[in-house]
Parts: sequence; C-alpha cells; structure tokens
Amino acid sequence: MHRRKQIAMTDAEVAAFLDEQRTLTCATIGPSGWPHLAPLWFVVRDGQIWAWTYGKSQKVRNLERDPRATLQVEAGVDYSELRGVTFECDVVIHRDLDTVTGIGVELAHRYTGGAGLAPGAEEMMRRQAAKRVGLQFVERKRTSWDHRKLGGGY
Repeated sequence: MHRRKQIAMTDAEVAAFLDEQRTLTCATIGPSGWPHLAPLWFVVRDGQIWAWTYGKSQKVRNLERDPRATLQVEAGVDYSELRGVTFECDVVIHRDLDTVTGIGVELAHRYTGGAGLAPGAEEMMRRQAAKRVGLQFVERKRTSWDHRKLGGGY
C-alpha cells in the first residue's frame, strides 16, 4: 500500500479534525501572481467551510479577480504526530446582510465555546456584517494526512 493511502484521513476523521481546530490558512492569488496567505476562523455548514472577512481585504480582492483558494488546516509538532488537510476550492462571495450576519453569529458561538451571545451581541454582529462578506469554500479536491497512523514507522 502506498504511504499516502496509509495516512489519509476518512471523511469522518476530517470532520472531527476540523471540529477540533480553530484557524485555517487561506491561500489566494495576489495581484502580482504570488500566493497571498491569510489566517481565518471558520465554521462548517453542511460539510462546507465558511468564513467571513472584511469586504475590502486583499483576499476578497484576490477572490473577485480569481475565485480559487487553497485552504490548509494542520496540527502537530513532532513528525510522528503531524496531521492536516488541504482543500482546493472555488469560493463564492456572499454579500447579503442576513447571510453574512448568520456566519458571524455562528463564528461567535463556535469561538466562545457555545456559551451563547450576550444580549445585544447579534445586533453588534449585524453592524460588523455590513463591512464584511461571507466566504463559502466549495471543495474541488482534498488531500489529508495523519502521521499517527504510521505508528512510529517511517
């Protein structure tokens, strides 16, 4: 068996891994043709990764010009524990205020440990959403790895 197949994560393992992680790296193509890397917080909706960001950000300008991105989520320190996943995606930019607000509310729930929003927080999210866009990452290709599956043998 090829090593790549040995260390690939199943769909369920990728879903659990994404649930554990907090930040992804988003690569878009900058105006000079070089990759532009940016960290994003994210949520998973119906198996797709979603995020929000400022509408005037460089990554949004890049995506308006070329709606492709590569995402990477990784974890581990020692080689034997490295794991991660990359996604090649088409990106849909959402500007509808209700959609963008919904993403912000989901992010707040996720990153506060599900503690819920304080009174008035949803209105604050709506004000923030007016400056932001939603990013829907439509997966085209996935590559994953979990070196823990090698059991220390390389």
